[in-house]
Amino acid sequence: MPRIAGVNIPENKRIEISLTYIYGVGKTTSSKVLERVGIDKNRRAKDLTAEEINTLKLELEKKRIEGELRHDISSNIKRLKEIGCYRGSRHSKHLPARGQQTKTNSRTVRGNARKTMTSGKRKMEKK
Repeated sequence: MPRIAGVNIPENKRIEISLTYIYGVGKTTSSKVLERVGIDKNRRAKDLTAEEINTLKLELEKKRIEGELRHDISSNIKRLKEIGCYRGSRHSKHLPARGQQTKTNSRTVRGNARKTMTSGKRKMEKK
């Protein structure tokens, strides 16, 4: 199993898809990197040679991926909270920060607790 940027990428998938298992690398980025390095994107990850894996590692080191990207995102959110802006307050309350409605949606951010109203009638007790 090839290991790139501290992540074990799957062997039996195409290399274009396997690279997307790295945080911060999507399909577009992986296809651009593979094109730059000169590797066919339809090859399987297990078919890569050690030299090709090393060139991929060197090319991906130029980008912000994995821990560095996670740290940047968390520090940006922390900065927003410290300056007290609207987006920062939405992050601290665990609510959507980009203007989405919250009455019916935003289950992912708020949690999956659904509270429904009952009809008011109690069930008849069995005799």
